[in-house]
Amino acid sequence: MRFEILSVDDLPEIEPGTDLATLIADRSTVRDGDVVVVTSKIVSKAEGRIVEVDPTDRETARRDWAETEARRIVARRDELLITETSQGFVCANSGVDGSNLPADRLALLPLDPDGSAQRLRDGLKARGADVAIVISDTFGRAWRGGQTNVAIGVAGLKPFRDYRGEKDVFGAVMEATLIAVADEIAGAAELVMGKTDGVPVALVRGIPTNAFGDGSARELIRPPEEDLFRTGGLEGIEGRRSVREFSDRAVTRGTIERAVSAAATAPAPHASRAGRPWRFVWLRTDTPRGRFLAAMEEAWKRDLDHDRTPPDVVEQRLGRSRHLIGEAPVLLACFVSLAGADRYPDAERLLAEREMFLAAAGGAIQNLMLALSAQGVGSCWLSTSLFCSDEAGKELGLGPEWQAVGCVIAGYPPTAPPPREPLDPKPFLDVR
Repeated sequence: MRFEILSVDDLPEIEPGTDLATLIADRSTVRDGDVVVVTSKIVSKAEGRIVEVDPTDRETARRDWAETEARRIVARRDELLITETSQGFVCANSGVDGSNLPADRLALLPLDPDGSAQRLRDGLKARGADVAIVISDTFGRAWRGGQTNVAIGVAGLKPFRDYRGEKDVFGAVMEATLIAVADEIAGAAELVMGKTDGVPVALVRGIPTNAFGDGSARELIRPPEEDLFRTGGLEGIEGRRSVREFSDRAVTRGTIERAVSAAATAPAPHASRAGRPWRFVWLRTDTPRGRFLAAMEEAWKRDLDHDRTPPDVVEQRLGRSRHLIGEAPVLLACFVSLAGADRYPDAERLLAEREMFLAAAGGAIQNLMLALSAQGVGSCWLSTSLFCSDEAGKELGLGPEWQAVGCVIAGYPPTAPPPREPLDPKPFLDVR
């Protein structure tokens, strides 16, 4: 196989409304079977996706536009934002770029790069060249240093070459090989475009005919459920939401075990001297779950009756608990052992010792829910058993040293929880 990459040189400055198809047809040797690679920058220029900014504070403007163009913030470090754009791409600063532009201008990504690619393809076909189009942009990659050009818009080209099910030279069946051909073509074209040479268009000639066909760059976007880099570390913590409604999708034992392992990394009272005093009882089947709920209901009802709570209010509260605890895909009853607590002769230090163990249990529960969230599982902490610790522990066969610290219900949410609004730290931070 042999292919060529030809730069299209000496193009004029692109202005809003520029007919790129006519320009490329007039200034190049484009012909049937070529793949025309164009940078997103000139598409943005032609489509008017250039914004005017204060040249004395361009970086602040770029950050502001990056947040405006973002569907969500994936990760943030100092001045760098990794975002998911409204088009679905994950990239630095929402693709907002100031290179090859005057100091008072910034370029935004095309609103619909696949649509832009199709219009350019149609325009070139009308001028006698049946080609494929790749609109390219420069992205970093989660696993590697540096940047490379990738396809953000495609028309007339299959974005993948799927080798799955085929055999290699030794006869082994390939199971995972899905080559991103459109990205490879974008990267190859970059070799003649450069970053400082002012070459925004290249022709890639000699691509096999079986690579052509219907396709879009949107197909190259990894689905959220397959994305192991969907959030940064801090953003994963900030993005955890309490989830109380769940889908029917089963949560695996491995998922729960990994979350419990993460829970056990929380700071422990007295460090290793007291061990890790936590216990998470997973009530997987209806019978133990039903008995556990019945024991707590009996205690709750007794206390509410003692408080002279109206019967309809009592039933309303019990019904809500039955729904949350009884129907959740996963129910974890949480306990902390006070067996390792130090004994003091005075009530004040005894209470402080007990509160230390309860505070540590809160850290373990938070770790548990963060680990579930990191695996795509929603959860919610319910105080429940805190108000009937003896009854809850006895029903589960735990001794009196085990203090109940509520329950965690968990499962896959039916839809993605809405993003949390940024919280101002000032009400919670006292600097002296």
